Amino acid sequence: MSPFVSRRFGLAEMQRREFFAVATLMATAARSRGETNQKPLLLLSSDEARAIREAIRAKDPKFNNDVSEMRSLADGTLDKGPWSVTFSRPKGIEVPAHEYYSEGPYWWPDPKNPNGPYIRKDGERNPGRFDGNHHDIGTMSSSVLSLGMGAYFLGDDRYAAHAQKILSTWFLDPATRMNPNLEYGQAVRGINTGRGTGLIDTVSLIHATQGIVLLEQAGKLAEPVKNGLRQWYSEFLKWMTSSEKGLDEKKSGNNHATWWTAQVAAYATFVNDSAAQKMAWNHYRTVLVPGQIQPDGSCPREEARTNSLSYSTFNLDAFSVLCRIAELNGVDLWKFHTPQGIGVDKALAYVTPYVEQPETWKKQQITPFAKNGIVFPAWAGLGLGSPDLMRMYRALPRSKSPWVLFADLTVLAHA
Repeated sequence: MSPFVSRRFGLAEMQRREFFAVATLMATAARSRGETNQKPLLLLSSDEARAIREAIRAKDPKFNNDVSEMRSLADGTLDKGPWSVTFSRPKGIEVPAHEYYSEGPYWWPDPKNPNGPYIRKDGERNPGRFDGNHHDIGTMSSSVLSLGMGAYFLGDDRYAAHAQKILSTWFLDPATRMNPNLEYGQAVRGINTGRGTGLIDTVSLIHATQGIVLLEQAGKLAEPVKNGLRQWYSEFLKWMTSSEKGLDEKKSGNNHATWWTAQVAAYATFVNDSAAQKMAWNHYRTVLVPGQIQPDGSCPREEARTNSLSYSTFNLDAFSVLCRIAELNGVDLWKFHTPQGIGVDKALAYVTPYVEQPETWKKQQITPFAKNGIVFPAWAGLGLGSPDLMRMYRALPRSKSPWVLFADLTVLAHA
């Protein structure tokens, strides 16, 4: 175990365990008396969020490493951005200025026909593709999450002010806003101007949404900004669930469909669209689980890829985000099983031994397997009450990213 993990999860953290145990008991008692009816903070319950913030503000020394990392991430964002789809445009390709545009990563010029349609090389990323908007949406989303955590947990107004500027530029300002669709996502030269596959590019918007919710809970977003963001997400959600490309992604049958559903769940929760939420829960039960997971827990569509272990864990991250959001909205998808006994727990049990020992994975993996950004054991360990998953999560190397830090904080709320 790394020193970083040991500092976070060592046996010396008994005082913090006692703090959260008391906080949880108080919250449970209050709920039983009907005193609380607060909505979840997307991937964080209101009780968890409040307990973490109170512990940090009480200067619990056992939170020092978390606070230091949180402040470092947020401070590092203060002199960066804002970003906009209008700032980076593809050369020689006609795309309206406010439309998000990206090119499929695994598509290359054909050596036998250099001016013809591109050809696919799975797992091999074309460094010459246009990736400006994709890079910027990821950076913007991570920045908003960093600043949202800093504003809510640390109470620093500088973070909220900069986050509002970033959000206004990307989503709201008429001169720089992104149109709420992905009609031009993951285009393939010589074949199409965009595909439903492009929706995998907006997975990072889940991170931005989490940051926005924290900023709102901190009371640091102006009312016009809050209203404008909900309008943008409502329009994007409608496009996802009604457009030809959006519905293509829904039917894709692999991690793209899982992430489509996780995004729908996140954005529907944010804009209070209960019908879209229910559709996401039902899609999980009737399509995702029975269509993707085999009785032994394998997901053949992911295992057919050239980076099969990476895609298998990427798919489980999507399942776990979806199940976590459902759980906090009172719907238990973690323990759902088909009549054949197939559930996400089977997929978790199948993959986790290979995460711990990737050298034992015998299927194709053409690039090094990175485990430092995996979060599914955190959400799944909590949702299933699994000590084994929690143990595995705590032993994983952790990247210095706001998404991983956010998952760590959630786990610590139950330590």
